[in-house]
Amino acid sequence: MNFAGGEQVRDVRQRTLDLEGAEGNRLAGDVYDTGKQGAPVLLVHGGGQTRYSWAGTAERLARDGMSAIVIDQRGHGESDWVEGGHYRFRDYAADIVAVAEAIGRDFGAAPVAIGASLGGIASTLAQGERAQGVLRALVLVDVVPRMDPEGVGRITGFMAERMHEGFGSVDEAADAVAAYLPNRKRPRSTEGLRKNLRLHEDGRYRWHWDPRFLMGAFSVNSTALEDMRRMEEVARGLTIPLLLVRGGSSELVPEESARHFMELVPHARYCDVTGAGHMVAGDRNDIFADAAIDFIRSLGAS
Repeated sequence: MNFAGGEQVRDVRQRTLDLEGAEGNRLAGDVYDTGKQGAPVLLVHGGGQTRYSWAGTAERLARDGMSAIVIDQRGHGESDWVEGGHYRFRDYAADIVAVAEAIGRDFGAAPVAIGASLGGIASTLAQGERAQGVLRALVLVDVVPRMDPEGVGRITGFMAERMHEGFGSVDEAADAVAAYLPNRKRPRSTEGLRKNLRLHEDGRYRWHWDPRFLMGAFSVNSTALEDMRRMEEVARGLTIPLLLVRGGSSELVPEESARHFMELVPHARYCDVTGAGHMVAGDRNDIFADAAIDFIRSLGAS
């Protein structure tokens, strides 16, 4: 784990971070703290997102005395596109095992993982890969084993629609996002969206992730049913503290699916965030961050 650079974000320090995934793939990230090493919290984004989606939450965690570690998952953001095109849920889980074990060695304590969508599936599967587990606790953000297939199809359809064609400008991409999320207030600036795009040699902007993530021979969809069954199996045997956070207006996790998950993990806590869709932290980060911090505080000293 190699730290470099450093900048002050008010009283929170943000430093770049390089980690190694399960295949020797480089995973780019950042660590947020106040100059002192606190209890480690690993934040893992959803499919099609980057580590920057966690910036507000990571800063809140750091202000509360924790060390928040955010990463770009394989094939996303500034992390390596994996040569073999391995982007199955199980491959993302293998990276989380590698990262969590590295954090455990450096901090002397296993991290709490906060995983949204893809990140939550990967973190759950990772916990099941080791007999003693690799995580101290787990926060699942709008993800359960039995998600609404129509909602999943809508999201993946949006991601794939302009995957190859791209956009002529960042503003054009912003128009596409606004049409997809008509109920979300459009940001005044497109700078945040720019981090989710790459400018190619043909002058077109395309999403930052490897297209094989959705369409390759080892895509996230190639073994999805098997991997989600495995997630349910692992969930049934979880003993670590767990918080399930659902967006009150989630298009992926209906209430009955959340109730089913709580039956699988009866010791888990549950939080329903009113006014949030699938992108809970993006829609209502104030409520989400409060719930996550309260949960982590309840674990006591590491």
